[in-house]
Amino acid sequence: MPRGRVAVAALWAALGVIAVAGLGGLATDLGPWYRALKQPWWQPPDWAFGPAWSLIYLLSAIAAVRVWLRAQSPRERAQWLAALAANGAINVFWSWLFFKARRPDWALAEVVLLWLSIVLLIVLARRHDVMAALLLVKSKDGRGTAFPPALEVGMVCRGHCLREGLIMRAVGDRMIIAPP
Repeated sequence: MPRGRVAVAALWAALGVIAVAGLGGLATDLGPWYRALKQPWWQPPDWAFGPAWSLIYLLSAIAAVRVWLRAQSPRERAQWLAALAANGAINVFWSWLFFKARRPDWALAEVVLLWLSIVLLIVLARRHDVMAALLLVKSKDGRGTAFPPALEVGMVCRGHCLREGLIMRAVGDRMIIAPP
């Protein structure tokens, strides 16, 4: 494979990652509203999110380049780019819904679209490169597709309980919502 083609693909992947990370970062506001949310005890510290997302973006960029270089036709590359763009847009939109619109409930619902876009990326990647598909699975399994939605469920439930004057109680291995 020509080195120039690899370098160009890597450059475009890096620019795409920088764009998504930058836009997501602009939409992320850890100000007073976020700090006032009742966080689950198992939420990782804020400093852990930067390294985790950096690894996710690195693995995603490597997968993107691998698929791009192995796609056989302009149509396949266009499908791949469209799927990457959709995933990036959905990712950024989640940050906007959660942090700017201050709607953890809507962000939680939007996660369904995020999961579907990830499945599409993995299916498309698998057609061209098994390693790229595995990189996407590994980068996405510890990511925000499983962890933040779990955090959101807790925040949404707690918010509902506070608004309705209800309390959440642990009964055995279950949580129940009941009047005080």
